[in-house]
Amino acid sequence: MGDVSGGGCGGSLGSGGRPVPGIVSSSPGSTSHPIFIRGKAPGGGTGGPGPSVAGGGSGTQDATAFSPSNMTPRTLNRFDTDNTGGVPLQTSWTFWIDKTLKNATAAEYKANLKKIYTVSTAQGFWSVYNHLPDVNELPPCSYYHLMRDDREPLWEDPILAGGGVWRLKCSKRDTAQVWKELLLAAIGEQFTDSLAENDDIFGISVSPREKDDLVQVWNIRSQAVTAGGVLEKIHHLLPGVRFLAEFYKPHQTHSAFEGAKKKY
Repeated sequence: MGDVSGGGCGGSLGSGGRPVPGIVSSSPGSTSHPIFIRGKAPGGGTGGPGPSVAGGGSGTQDATAFSPSNMTPRTLNRFDTDNTGGVPLQTSWTFWIDKTLKNATAAEYKANLKKIYTVSTAQGFWSVYNHLPDVNELPPCSYYHLMRDDREPLWEDPILAGGGVWRLKCSKRDTAQVWKELLLAAIGEQFTDSLAENDDIFGISVSPREKDDLVQVWNIRSQAVTAGGVLEKIHHLLPGVRFLAEFYKPHQTHSAFEGAKKKY
């Protein structure tokens, strides 16, 4: 649907720039940095990780740093407890976080992509989802991803390489609702009847931008898109949302794609 502004994240939503993080410190001596969250601390005061406050000195700070490596044993134990004995999902799903930096390699992307937690039950999903800072509290060009199994949101992943993403540009007032409803549709396997043969939904991503926001739905067979009805299903799930732009982008059409280009 034409060229869509990337909101200051290095070009259009359809550009070849890899959505690459440079974010969350996971080990001593790492050169990456936490994502700074404006507003409330993750966990809403119910056993959250108590993240470090951005900046130093005295006085009230307007941002906190969220990093999976900052999550306390208490938080992780709660995730484990909630994820055990609940209503099982058809497959497990993994939350990830990153921040866009343009023109990085796949290896650089993987080195900085951070896993939050893998959920396998409905209760486990809600435990992690309710703990994370709200989407509207992420800085521009950060990403949350929820990927099937423990797949990384990487174009060159052997399962994902033959697929792509539906890119949906939405107004900031709609972003939280779109993210939540598409997450629930994914883990509830609500796209099954809208997919072409041998295709599947493998992830949902969201990225706040300076103006409007980006939501992406990942599939595994770009060749099957025209035979399916995923976009129509999304409209059905979100009848009150008017997307500002929507189009499908195969991973292999990115100039930065590093895998073997072939039909799937």
